[in-house]
Amino acid sequence: MVGLDNSVVLVTGANGGLGGHFVHQALARGARKVYAAARSPRTWEDERIVPLQLDVTDGESITAAAELASDVTVLINNAGVVPPTASYLELSESDLRAAMETNFFGPVLIAKAFAQSLIAAPGAALVDIHSVASWNAFGGVYSASKAALWSATNSLRLELAPHGVHVVGVHMGYVDTAMAAHADGPKLRPEDLVTQVYDTVASGGYEVLGDELTVMVKTALSGPIESSYPALRSTSVAAES
Repeated sequence: MVGLDNSVVLVTGANGGLGGHFVHQALARGARKVYAAARSPRTWEDERIVPLQLDVTDGESITAAAELASDVTVLINNAGVVPPTASYLELSESDLRAAMETNFFGPVLIAKAFAQSLIAAPGAALVDIHSVASWNAFGGVYSASKAALWSATNSLRLELAPHGVHVVGVHMGYVDTAMAAHADGPKLRPEDLVTQVYDTVASGGYEVLGDELTVMVKTALSGPIESSYPALRSTSVAAES
């Protein structure tokens, strides 16, 4: 089990709605220091919070952050981006590549950069924030990037487990933050999701399914493809008519 007492936590995307809750709840659970990483770090009103400049799409920035924060024991890959459209046919090449850089390459390269620090720390943990979109293609390249990160998290889990580093993957639907402001329907409170994540880390769990939608979508993976994508049924019927 991995507790946060006396831990040193690094949160990417710390300026966002979810990131801020990761920062504050870590301190409430006993962390002695939290690196609040962001492309443009902001000022925090707690001396235990250390602003850290980190651009997850820039290799040199990642390397510099890993050198400055070499005492990290819990790494939370939270930073992410939503592309302007879910349509591959309408998405520009630059937006396609940007989504993969931020949502996939960035977290993997950060995990690599901090691996030795985590391996050296007793009771270390890596947390990757995925999405229900990891298991359903409604989000276009967003889904693809999160599916790729899910796969990478599983690989990292196998690779880091023998070194004592615990790896947790987090899946959820919409969270009530600025990133999901455009979306309709039920939304998780960010503080509730963060509580689930830290509880899972503390109990030694491997995966967070944040809401009922996520549980349902994961269960559907064992069924035929039409179960996950009902629109395919109507398309097939129309083609046969």
